Amino acid sequence: MFGLNYLFPWGFVLQAVALIHAIRRRADTYWYFIILMGGMIGAVAYIVIEIVPEAGLARNAFAGMGRKSRIRQVEAAILDNPSAANYEELGDLLFEEGRFAESRAAYDKSIQTRNDSIHAVYRRGRCAVELQDFEKAAPDLEQVIKKDQKYDSWRAAGLLAHTYANTGHPEEAEEWFMEATRLSTTSETQFNFACFLKSQNRKTEAIEWAQKIVNKQRTMPRYLKRLELSWVRKASALVKELSST
Repeated sequence: MFGLNYLFPWGFVLQAVALIHAIRRRADTYWYFIILMGGMIGAVAYIVIEIVPEAGLARNAFAGMGRKSRIRQVEAAILDNPSAANYEELGDLLFEEGRFAESRAAYDKSIQTRNDSIHAVYRRGRCAVELQDFEKAAPDLEQVIKKDQKYDSWRAAGLLAHTYANTGHPEEAEEWFMEATRLSTTSETQFNFACFLKSQNRKTEAIEWAQKIVNKQRTMPRYLKRLELSWVRKASALVKELSST
């Protein structure tokens, strides 16, 4: 395999790129053998499987820089044209930046002008959830579910269940958790369900649902594992806590 590097000298460059990335990311040991013994072909295999999927993550980082600029542009546009569309766009941009209180305020103004945007209502509800204002989140999520139970790939249903769980409606919470988890494997919904079961003193079931999140890591590609890492850590901590009591 090393002979290919002599035919294609840039093969050494690819090997170097792959090795540097593998070391920084603490790749599995077998990748070092593939890169070193496989020469250019091994390096290309690593790049395609491990580095290319991360390009999307890198694009997100650059998108964040563009969002800040776009926020300023939309805020300036609103001074001349305070339309529902402009406020909704501002809400979206602020939401992606994690500025949930400001985002909710922007969605409020958009909905006051035009109340037929299910997207704006859903995002306002999500802002309320992020701010742990579950009483305000419930009406928005109920409105979304009334129009489309499958909205956002059942995430809306999972968030409604989470809202009910935090507003003293355990029967409704379980009903919607069961519906959402029946058709979706979203870690967020599974973790919230586990937390709800814990609050109901149903420890064995709570461990089972938290463990589902941990088990998914076994078959996930590395880039997805990194995206799911925060949920896996929360689920692992919950399993450990419940197993020790």
